[in-house]
Amino acid sequence: MIYRESGDFSTTYQQDSQTFPIKFDRYRYYVLLVLAFAVVPFVINDYWVNAVFLPFLIYSIAAIGLNILVGYCGQVSLGTGGFMAVGAYACYKLMTAFPDVNIFFHIILSGGITAFVCVLFGLPSLRIKGFYLAVATLAAQFFLVWMFNRIGWFYNYSASGQINAPERTVFGVPVTGAETAPWAAYLFCLVFTVVCALVARNMTRGMQGRQWMAIRDMDIAAEIIGVNPLRAKLSAFAVSGFFVGLSGALFFAVYLGAVEVGEVFGISKSFLVLFMVIIGGLGSIFGSFAGAAFLVLLPVFLKNVLVGGLGWPTDLVEHMQFMIVGAMIIIFLILEPHGLAQLWRVAKEKLRLWPFPH
Repeated sequence: MIYRESGDFSTTYQQDSQTFPIKFDRYRYYVLLVLAFAVVPFVINDYWVNAVFLPFLIYSIAAIGLNILVGYCGQVSLGTGGFMAVGAYACYKLMTAFPDVNIFFHIILSGGITAFVCVLFGLPSLRIKGFYLAVATLAAQFFLVWMFNRIGWFYNYSASGQINAPERTVFGVPVTGAETAPWAAYLFCLVFTVVCALVARNMTRGMQGRQWMAIRDMDIAAEIIGVNPLRAKLSAFAVSGFFVGLSGALFFAVYLGAVEVGEVFGISKSFLVLFMVIIGGLGSIFGSFAGAAFLVLLPVFLKNVLVGGLGWPTDLVEHMQFMIVGAMIIIFLILEPHGLAQLWRVAKEKLRLWPFPH
């Protein structure tokens, strides 16, 4: 009654292979996009944008990028925070060096620069994997943070070592700086998020995605059947770095406006994005959104209910947040390794057969 596929069939291969072959899914996502673009900008305020929507959209892009590398290609990475810093500092240097260029192109170029840096640090994946690759990417995290802190050229020799985003506009509307309206920042990030999700969805469903999953499942067998491990692994690092660089540039320019690399893009940022992927579901684009939504909404919910409503101490609520996240990670790793995305798939299967027993 709620979720039925009766009468929904495909007559061509193109119809069967589209992103959402079931009409109900297509219409649901169309409605969601219409609400996101045409309704939400008119009803949100500054609090909702800065506390919920902007972090959710930006972290979703970072989680998609990391999920491509870890979930689809099986290459463990703990350097997401450092690669986000590359995107942020690349965007800052481009904005200050080329003030007449539209910020849209600055953010795209920042993603490209991050992809190049990510490929350089991904070269060890050709010889090492698993725990050793995680240590190598962790070293990249610390090296990049150290470099941005120590080399003054990256922050234009500012006395504070902090970078600040200049005011930039798109079609005459400010999207960075103090004059930015909440709806403008939201729509700017939403466009990048939707495009990144569509690109990632199509890449993972195509030949490139099948090569990544072959490397993830068994790299030796994949090489035997003709998959080039060099090209597959480095392409995963490049695509992942591009998305993570985009998120870092948006995080700096649109969301925060001012960044000090050690405080914003430290090792905790790498683990935060990794937890989003684990909780949301490895190897799932929807799981990236679900994990980002969970870890963005959890602290907002706890602060509003426990601190604002019940008057609990703030430090106690922060400790409870860490306990809840840790417990969720353990539960999902043991009971449901595919995370919230798998729970959603199971729920859809139940709805397809309801009210009949499975």
